[in-house]
Amino acid sequence: MNKNIFLSLCMIVKNEEAWLDNCLQSAGNIADEIIIVDTGSTDGTKEICRKYNACIYTFLWNENFSEARNFGLEKASGKWILWLDADEELEIDDTASFLNMLEKSDTDFQMISLINYFGSPPPDPNKSYLFSSYRLFRNNRGIRFTGSIHEHLDIQISSASANYEVIPNARIYHYGYMEHVVEIKEKHKRNLYLLQKEKQGSDYSPWIDYHIASEYYRVKKYIEAFNNINLSLKRFLEKKTIPPSLLYKLKYDILLALGSFEGAWPGINNAIALYPEYVDLHFYKGLILFEKQKPEEAISAFQQCVKLGDNNPRYLTMTGCGGFRAWYFIGRCSEAMGNPSEAINAYSRAISLYPDCQEASDRLFYLKSITIGQ
Repeated sequence: MNKNIFLSLCMIVKNEEAWLDNCLQSAGNIADEIIIVDTGSTDGTKEICRKYNACIYTFLWNENFSEARNFGLEKASGKWILWLDADEELEIDDTASFLNMLEKSDTDFQMISLINYFGSPPPDPNKSYLFSSYRLFRNNRGIRFTGSIHEHLDIQISSASANYEVIPNARIYHYGYMEHVVEIKEKHKRNLYLLQKEKQGSDYSPWIDYHIASEYYRVKKYIEAFNNINLSLKRFLEKKTIPPSLLYKLKYDILLALGSFEGAWPGINNAIALYPEYVDLHFYKGLILFEKQKPEEAISAFQQCVKLGDNNPRYLTMTGCGGFRAWYFIGRCSEAMGNPSEAINAYSRAISLYPDCQEASDRLFYLKSITIGQ
């Protein structure tokens, strides 16, 4: 390991000329070396890498993302490794403080906040999912990636001992699941093929069923998604393991998309009992009760969302579930309960948090017009 190299940026790429320049530009000022593993680019990807003095290594694609990433790790010389995808962008408020924090760290890995955009362009922070991921780890500690697809670091930590400290003043923006990007890359077809292939193993991970469900959900094949998420839940339980929170989030995402409010009730309470600090689950409970025409009970769920907020790094959270989305539905519940003044206040709170919240603006305009008319 070269003692003069503190941080290595490691990436795997293939035909990423549309996104790569933005990614490398965002991280180039903190990386002492850039390791690029190219799995078969035929566009201008390599030329962009050379512009940033990256070390480019060719890897014969074998349908295994982890092996490609681990190949790159073997080439890295830095004390710390940062890994990114080409359709991501790193933002650091204070580079010197960021590097100084790593220098003084006594852990082997660090979490960074991720903002995962969805919907149509341009990227909107209020149309995103928030999460935190182990994107920085020490080199030469035997830390490697696992999983042929949806690869992740093989860090053997329990939820009780996990370090949920997130690096302050740093974040990664992910654009890869915005509608136009998904259509261009056809990720759904590729991902399903690789997931089904990994599922052929005799004792494949229950996470595979979850990821298959997620792929079907993303393309609105909700019945297929529901069948696979139930299989994932079942297989976790068979292994005497409490299913991770992501599974319950996806299950109720699917049920709500299907309009199966009766099917979601009262099971949502069991999910909340397992993960009482997960704001999205409380938000779903509020939606279910609202659709069941129980505004008094629903408003309590949405008020709990506001108390919890959006910033718990343990969970994948849709922006606004603890903010403007909750306030909007507090307004809807207040209207249903015959409290227009409280509804006006709630819609105003939603708009103060998200000025482009059209639904809240429309309801606020309607209520104020009625008030003026009276």
